[in-house]
Amino acid sequence: MNKRVRKIIITISFLLYLVIVLRITVFRSTFTLQHLCQNGKVILTLLEGYIDLIKRGDWFAFTYLFVGNIVWFVPFGMYLQYMGKQKTLLHTAIYGFLFSLLIETLQYVFGTGFSELDDLVLNTLGAWIGGGLVKAGTRFIACRWQE
Repeated sequence: MNKRVRKIIITISFLLYLVIVLRITVFRSTFTLQHLCQNGKVILTLLEGYIDLIKRGDWFAFTYLFVGNIVWFVPFGMYLQYMGKQKTLLHTAIYGFLFSLLIETLQYVFGTGFSELDDLVLNTLGAWIGGGLVKAGTRFIACRWQE
């Protein structure tokens, strides 16, 4: 497979990933245009919800939410780094933050979820990790080719 076809397939996969993330986070079954900005809730306390889950011993919910918020953004960072859209991990993290901020804003506007500071932090971390994985993989492959 040539490089151009591979990039097209990766970009189509990335667009599908974006649709899935937006469907899961914003355009849920509760999505409606009838009550804009009326049902949204903003939570600015850092990690409070996760601490409550740990205190209750709800490890499944904690893992699903905490790890999930990171993992769902790893492909975002991977795509930006792999396709050369961003040169530094800082830029990748900033774009991850901005995409997460868009999601949190849409959740507030449409009332389809809680807009949480935790999500911004964890999603940004996920994008950074994804970009870092690609950078590390690229360096590893480059070193192996030089041997």
